[in-house]
Amino acid sequence: MLNRLTDMLNFQTEALALRSERQRLLASNIANADTPGYQARDFDFARALKEATAAQQTTGGSAAPFKPLFSARHELQQQYSLPAQTNLDSNTVDMDRERANFADNSVKYEATLRFINGSVRTALDAMKSHNAS
Repeated sequence: MLNRLTDMLNFQTEALALRSERQRLLASNIANADTPGYQARDFDFARALKEATAAQQTTGGSAAPFKPLFSARHELQQQYSLPAQTNLDSNTVDMDRERANFADNSVKYEATLRFINGSVRTALDAMKSHNAS
């Protein structure tokens, strides 16, 4: 039972770390919208999460519980965004796309936090004695 709870929380921890890193990248893109020559960056969240959870399975989930197995900033395969239209200053930031991605990622980050909170609360409620009032 404890292993299942730990595995689930480790998965959510990885997802939260990746969401946080993606939020940092998107914020950087937005902040550099007017920087000449800046190339917008992002990464494939689904692939990164799949790789992170595969690494978790190869270690048998025995790495430090509730701690990401990797440093998200160093092992992600960042990709440059393709420009939606040409720009005279070679900046590839599309503010509409970046704002939409930022908002979407924020909602998913919050949902992950709520899921973790709900799971921990449920586990704590299950551990309480029903005899104590």
